[in-house]
Amino acid sequence: MKRKRFRLSSLFKGLCLLIVLAVCVIPFLFMIITSLKSSQDLYSIPVYQLPEVFHFENYAEVLSGNFFQYLLNSLIVVAISVVLVLLVSAMASFSLIRVGFKGASGALGLIIAGMAIPVHVAIVPLFLMSVETNVYDTLFALIGPYVAFAIPMSIFILSDFMRTVPKEMEEAARIDGCPLYKIFFKIFLPLTSPALVTLAIYNAVQLWGEFLFALVLTQDIASRTLPLGIWEFKGVHQANIPMIMTFLTLSSLPLFIVYIAGQERMIKGMMVGSVKE
Repeated sequence: MKRKRFRLSSLFKGLCLLIVLAVCVIPFLFMIITSLKSSQDLYSIPVYQLPEVFHFENYAEVLSGNFFQYLLNSLIVVAISVVLVLLVSAMASFSLIRVGFKGASGALGLIIAGMAIPVHVAIVPLFLMSVETNVYDTLFALIGPYVAFAIPMSIFILSDFMRTVPKEMEEAARIDGCPLYKIFFKIFLPLTSPALVTLAIYNAVQLWGEFLFALVLTQDIASRTLPLGIWEFKGVHQANIPMIMTFLTLSSLPLFIVYIAGQERMIKGMMVGSVKE
């Protein structure tokens, strides 16, 4: 009876995983298949069926436009923002959790409470500040808000992770005369690398698809990111669905590559706290 229940439980879990996998993968496959079709193929064959002739000219046309400019802007903004978020959040978490000072718990609670504030309530003040500081319509206009609004969640996750680092390692380093900054960079940063990778991927995904700040704080193609590129491209090619799917496919590839490269460490980071020693 127990074995039968175990098999039913395993079967149910397997079916749930298959459903989740299908929900995540099938839309991406449909997007790739559609990008290889012509406008005529889109209405003459089923959406899940590959065309007889692959239309790679869709990719050539997308790449011949402003795609690389949008891509470069997104890469610069996301890379700088993620690095700054991880560095500031790691230092803040280390100070709040392991260094300790009067009012540290209150400061941590105040930072975490910042997650409850909708980020878009600050869009008008940010616009006025960017104009006053002459950073409007530049990449710097996006980096500042992206970093500021990503820090609370990152500190929330990293602070919990740093509590799991054995105090004996820190105490041994202090006895050996290791300065505080070396304890942080040589002990805590390597041990928290799974959480850092998890946060890097999470923040990269969030910032890669951010639209409203980019729409309000930038104007020229030279400073606009991929979400705005997709929006503008769709306005030009409204009736050409395969071309739009081609742009979306190319826009998704960098994140897909980053996720595949860091998936092992990301899984380790997500498992933190699930097993108590």
